[in-house]
Order: sequence, then structure tokens, then C-alpha cells
Amino acid sequence: MALFSEIDLTTAVGGHIVSVEPGSVADDIGLQVGDELLAINDNKVEDVIDVQFYSAEEALELLVRRGDEYLLFEAEREYHQALGLGFAHPTFDVDIRRCNNLCEFCFVLQMAPKFRRTLYIKDDDYRYSFLFGHFVTLTNLSEHDWWRIETMGLSPLYISVHVTDTEMRRQFLRNPNAPDIVQQLRQLAGWGIEMHTQLVVAPGWNDGRWLERSIRELAELWPAVQSVSVVPVGLTRHHKYGMRPHTPQEAAVTLDFVTALQPQFQEQFGVRFVYPTDEWYLVTGRTVPPLEAYDEQQLHENGLGLVRMFLDDWEGVKEEIGDWRLAHDGQPLIADYQSLTLVTGALFAGVLRETAVEFATLTGVNLHVLPIVNERLGATITVAGLLMAEDVLRQLAAAEYGDLVVLPRVMFDHPDTISLDDLSPQEMANRLNCVVALADTLGDVWDALLGVSSVMVAPEN
Repeated sequence: MALFSEIDLTTAVGGHIVSVEPGSVADDIGLQVGDELLAINDNKVEDVIDVQFYSAEEALELLVRRGDEYLLFEAEREYHQALGLGFAHPTFDVDIRRCNNLCEFCFVLQMAPKFRRTLYIKDDDYRYSFLFGHFVTLTNLSEHDWWRIETMGLSPLYISVHVTDTEMRRQFLRNPNAPDIVQQLRQLAGWGIEMHTQLVVAPGWNDGRWLERSIRELAELWPAVQSVSVVPVGLTRHHKYGMRPHTPQEAAVTLDFVTALQPQFQEQFGVRFVYPTDEWYLVTGRTVPPLEAYDEQQLHENGLGLVRMFLDDWEGVKEEIGDWRLAHDGQPLIADYQSLTLVTGALFAGVLRETAVEFATLTGVNLHVLPIVNERLGATITVAGLLMAEDVLRQLAAAEYGDLVVLPRVMFDHPDTISLDDLSPQEMANRLNCVVALADTLGDVWDALLGVSSVMVAPEN
């Protein structure tokens, strides 16, 4: 084992293997679930990025810990052939890098008490930015981190800028040691790293002239900086500082300003470059733009284009319902469920009501939209993804919710499919004594009516 002589086996921490793809390189050489991968070709692996990078060679030597044994495996791989390993966590050294900022709008600092422990972890890990599109501030990077970004070409990265002026940004992040973000972005650009940035805007803080300056300074770094998402600040009732949400009038001013810049950038860059998130349109009662307005930017997780995707999907579902009725001599749908309640957040309720009226007319079912007030986090939190199951149950109990309750699937965006307050769809179905379905679109609701939905839960009692 001379190849790995520089590695301290007593302290080495590797990746715990939870799956081995049949027929893969790892399967061929005999790696097993439960093994711990420590190194590849004399390089310690601290995360799946290392595994991907170092396993790109054609000749591989893998150091594995199996129980109390250390085993060395040799393999030959063809170009594009995957190693074929799945790991318990994407990072091996620590689960996730912690944030060193104290932003007043940080959701962790605004959380209600007595939630599960993981909701109070402030993450700011550049590796999760590369792997999963998480936005990070770049305020906690070591020399080793910068070396990895450059050497491994970790692109694209998703970066929370908020404001480009260094002193203003330090105030905004409440971090007096935050580095010059523009200088950091220039360095990344010099390495060929592409970046998507966001500006979370709080009225009276980084709006107005600060917002304009930030957008224009980021535009100077095109094409390395590929996009700027402009996001309204979100504040819970547990917010302890002096920030406040935008009024509809302030939101309209910001939306007008940002959209007025888009033609300039489109002429200059060929894309609009700066994009308001959907919330600006919903708060101001404006029509969301067509998908073309997002220039194929894949920023849906940041709230760009989701409403338009929902509406476009509905147009396709309407055709599908029409085809079904034609095939059934124009008869309305006879389904097990004739009375449905669609649960959503207050922000999206208006859009959902309009489409639900069409849906009810086409299908003949009774459809009721119930916007839920987020009592636990506060009425200013209006998105479906942050709804609490207990709030939903309490407000459904005061309503006639019919044969089927349709919940936003995003409420359960957790590996264990539980809500923020730790209830599963099954537990909710049991307490409602009603069938529950999860949905992202009205196409999912149509599937539920046809009996082909894979995310429906019947009560056990």
C-alpha cells in the first residue's frame, strides 16, 4: 500500500457507500455497500466532487475501509464510464459548511422555536452551490477552497451578492470581515467560472441607487456573470431587527426599474441578464411574463418562471381534458372524488383560483381553493413551500374540504417527505380522515381524478 503512504489511516474520513450501480466500475472491482472510500490515486476524497474529479482517470487505485480492514482496489475505466457509487452524504469531512454572516433577513435567524434541529443550521457551502445550485456568499472560503474551485473548474456557482459595495455589503451581511465581492467575482471570471447571482432586496437598505449600482457592476462581468435574480426580502413574524417587507407600491417601483433595464441588456448581451422573481408580479397583480423572458435560465428554484410554467402546463392539461371528453362522447368525468379542496399559500391563491374555475368547468367536479395563513411563521410568509402542516390541518378543519384534499408537494420537500413541522402526508390523511394527494400542477390533480396519481394517500383509520 505504498501508493497511499502519505495518508494517515487513523484519522482519514471518507465517503460511506450506500449504493453500487450494477455493471459499473465499482461493481466490477467488488466495492460493497457499507464500504468507506478514503482515497483515489493517492488523493484523499472529502466529498463527491473529489470522487468525480479524481475518478476521471483511466487507471484507478481506490483505498477503501471495510470494517477494520483497509483494502486497495485497482480498476481500468473507459472514457465516460461512471464509477457508479452513491454516498450517504455529498460531503465527507463535514456534513455542510456553516455560514459566518448574521444577515438580518436570514431565515434561520427568523425561525420559530421548537422545530427540528436541522432548520437552525446556517449553511453556506460552495460545494452545495456547485452540486445543487444553492446560493452562497463566498465569505467563508479558505485557500484550499479557492484552489479546488480553480483546479477542478467548479462551474457554475450560485452566489448571493445582495449589494456590490463592500462596506454596504458588510453592513447588510452583518459581517465586518466580508471580502470585496466584486474582486472575488473577477477572480472567478478569470478562471473561467460561470456565475449566477442574486440580490435579495430589502426596502430602505439595498434598493434604489444601491440596486442600480449592483446590477450595473455585475453586468460589467458578463459573460462570466450569467444572470442576476432580484428577490424580495422575506420576513417572518419572528424577525427581530428593523427590516420590513415591500409594500405593493414599492414592489411596483422595483419591478418597473428592473424590467426597464432588460431591453438594454438584451441589446448588449442578447439576453435580459437581470430577472425579477415571480413574487414581484404576484404582489403587484401583474401578469407574469412568458417563459421566453427568462432566456432559458434554469433558475426555477430561485422563484423565476414557476408561475409561467404552471400556467403553460395548464394549457396542455386543458387539451388533455378536452381529448378525454371527446373520447367519452363529451361526458363529464365520473370519478371517485367529486369535491376537491386545493390547498396553497396566500401568494399563489389568485392564480390558482382562476385556473381552478376553468378546471371545474371542464371536468364537472366541485373545486375549492383554500389559501392558508401561515400562523407559525407569520402572515407575511405567503409561499406554499413554507406552509406548516398544523396550520393546514387547523384551517381545513374549519372548512368543508370534500372528498379529496390536494396539498402542495413542495410542502414536503424533505428526504423523509415531511413538512417543516414534521408531519407526513399519511399523518395528515389520518387526521383529516380523507384521501390526500400531492401536486405541483393541475395536471397532477387531473391524474388524481383519473386514479393514476402515484402520490395519493388514504387514511389508515
